[in-house]
Amino acid sequence: MSTSQTLPAATLRDQLRQMLAVLEEERQALAGLDVDALMGAANDKNALCGSLEDCAGTVLDDECRGMLEAARRLNEVNRQVRNLVAANVTARLNALTGAPQLYRAGPQYAYMGTRG
Repeated sequence: MSTSQTLPAATLRDQLRQMLAVLEEERQALAGLDVDALMGAANDKNALCGSLEDCAGTVLDDECRGMLEAARRLNEVNRQVRNLVAANVTARLNALTGAPQLYRAGPQYAYMGTRG
């Protein structure tokens, strides 16, 4: 499909629903530290991002705006969880090797980790 055409709002809604499902799968994979599922989610997100580019210019209704905002929030939470996991792994590896800690999670991540 050429980039000059826009997809119908129904197609955008379907793709946003798929993105929300993939973000939820990613959250589950992060919770279970399932590397294969994380890679699958990353590939699915990448493919969906490409599909969503075709929707540029589509008039957003309230449902689409709500799903976009939910996807943004889920993606941000998943990003923060990934950063927390990475910081934890780094700290453990550094403790094993006696190396100085090069990456420190800022106070915002420590706070996010305590919120439940």
